[in-house]
Amino acid sequence: MRDPHTPSTPLTGPLGITEESANELDQKTFAAIAQLTGGQSPTLNAMSLMDWAAHLSASPGKQLLLWQKAMDNLQQLQQLAAGSVVNQVQNGVQQAAQGTRLSAITPPEALPTPITDRRFADPAWQQWPFNVMQQSFLMQENWWTDATTGVRGVDPHHADWVSFTARQWLGMMAPSNYALTNPVVLKRTVEENGANLVRGMQYALEDMQRKMRHEQPPISDEFVVGKDVATAQGKVVLRTELMELIQYSPTTKEVRPEPILIVPAWIMKYYILDLSPENSMIRYLVDQGHTVFAISWKNPGKTEHNMGMEDYLNEGFFAAMDAISSIVPDQKVHATGYCLGGTLLSIGAATMARDKDERLASMTLFAAQTDFSEPGELALFIDESQLNLLQAQMAERGFLDSSQMAGAFTWLRSYDLLWQRMVQEYLLGERSRGMDLMAWNADSTRMPARMHTEYLSQMFLHNDLARGRYLVGGHPVVLNDLKIPVYAVGTESDHVAPWKSVYKIHLLTDTEVTFVLTKGGHNAGIVSEPGRPRRHYRIATRPAYGSYKTADSWVQDAEMHQGSWWENWHAWLDKNSGAQQATPAMGSKDYPALEDAPGLYVMER
Repeated sequence: MRDPHTPSTPLTGPLGITEESANELDQKTFAAIAQLTGGQSPTLNAMSLMDWAAHLSASPGKQLLLWQKAMDNLQQLQQLAAGSVVNQVQNGVQQAAQGTRLSAITPPEALPTPITDRRFADPAWQQWPFNVMQQSFLMQENWWTDATTGVRGVDPHHADWVSFTARQWLGMMAPSNYALTNPVVLKRTVEENGANLVRGMQYALEDMQRKMRHEQPPISDEFVVGKDVATAQGKVVLRTELMELIQYSPTTKEVRPEPILIVPAWIMKYYILDLSPENSMIRYLVDQGHTVFAISWKNPGKTEHNMGMEDYLNEGFFAAMDAISSIVPDQKVHATGYCLGGTLLSIGAATMARDKDERLASMTLFAAQTDFSEPGELALFIDESQLNLLQAQMAERGFLDSSQMAGAFTWLRSYDLLWQRMVQEYLLGERSRGMDLMAWNADSTRMPARMHTEYLSQMFLHNDLARGRYLVGGHPVVLNDLKIPVYAVGTESDHVAPWKSVYKIHLLTDTEVTFVLTKGGHNAGIVSEPGRPRRHYRIATRPAYGSYKTADSWVQDAEMHQGSWWENWHAWLDKNSGAQQATPAMGSKDYPALEDAPGLYVMER
């Protein structure tokens, strides 16, 4: 069969159109659509809505249940409103009689819908008429959840998309987002005579101007890379087309013989693990007597558009392993991967196991998926229709712009990353306090078109690694070939790599797996240094060839610990390492120090 991407001879007819020109026209059209819609597929929207509406219209039982719930909600809301007005009048009478100021507060337990939503946590939301507003909104959210789920016959992906879209629209209309319906904002406005709204307008204009100039958010100005963050001392000992390898300077007289290699995700700057000195994982590991290497990925542009997954393996992970083998000869490596970097590490480790390369001592995965059959809400943005638009847009640019990725993550956590910030800054007039983690989050990166297409297609859409179909060097790799111990970390509230998806590593290998479930999200759960308050984690080890437990059973049986999981991981590394010895040299003859950390690539914008 002829490759559909190769030029063909002109078709017969007056137009003389070739298949190549037709494909080019389609590509430009889809790229224009993606530009207009922010990368969202209007076809997916239309198909999902039609699928849901058609099946709901043919489900009289479901319609009756929804009608009944709407009537129940209306009745409860009327009772709440009437009771609140009566209480308000009674309080007014008491105020006049006693000369005191009393407030009409509805007890939380008396509300039809209990308040567990942070948007309405302030006691002012229990006053009339705001108690009626927030209850009406919560009832609408619950009603739409019922309306968009459990409709028989709807394609699951379409159902999830309709439900997600309904949540986003409702989230935008929440009374907490508007000055006239938010009692906290109204109170602040009265106290400051509107000065908060003036400040908020100034902040909004500043942000709009920064966005138009493609500048970083103002919070990033407070954290300069190499000065305030990414400050661990070290040397760049290798630079390839795709990464720099940093070797960190020892702080102890002796170290464990096996070095640690950190493989971060190429979607992020590596210094998520070297933020401020007090929460830097790299500093922690060095101070505990480990030799640490970290990959710092290049921020790719159009020149790197044709770099694929295998390039990231060869020019990234395998190149780093060769350098470490030269600098610390005759020692195995504790390889550690974070998020997409963990997926890449898993592929590399499986390749080494297939090829009888025994240079790895262990593998650690931070919030990294190896089985993508249940990838969570991020899968909403990844299907054939969406991928078609992305491919067309990336073909025009050569890369996926960081703003598109940030947009998807923002909608997954729209309250935390969008609406809450807008209320705080634009209505209350309070600029967000500078945080190193937020500054790092604003320092986003791009992804080469080919690599991103391969990753989405082979992992998210087709799950090739888990199904034994992923090829490296033309031959398949499988995680069941691994014989080294694995330490895998999931986080309780992860929207990017849900912990139950991370847990599926148990299904793909028979080797020993120590699994940790820690408090926090995709970033805050990993950056969880010793001494941070209100931290806990669960942990259990499945021995090699041990019996499988479901994720829900594992949670019930795993041992709970207070504090940081870093200390447990350090103890696990020590258990799988040799006796301490003298610190190795910085670099080697074949890999001399090129410059000081954090290097050049991390500075690219």
